Amino acid sequence: MTDKKQRPHYSPEVRDRAVRMVMEHGGDYPSQWAAIVSIAGKIVCVPQTLHGWVAQAERDVGKRSGPSTEERERIKALERENRELRQANEILRKASAYFAQAELDRRPKT
Repeated sequence: MTDKKQRPHYSPEVRDRAVRMVMEHGGDYPSQWAAIVSIAGKIVCVPQTLHGWVAQAERDVGKRSGPSTEERERIKALERENRELRQANEILRKASAYFAQAELDRRPKT
């Protein structure tokens, strides 16, 4: 059993709707953060979560610097592939050393 709290999972539709609400109604509030706090209360999530969604949506459309969702997914895939290749190389290195030692042990000594 772990002490970690499980984070709620929000559907893409809920995330998109919440971000759209912030974008569309942000002008009705004194700041974007005020809009985020208000809308987060309506969809029952913490404001920091909604802020992250809004920030990522802004990166996706080029309004904020940083990697887009597509770029982040590509980076994750490349990191996973890199990790798998490193593991495969380590296995091959160990196998090569094992077979080289076996070959040395097999040769007759003069």
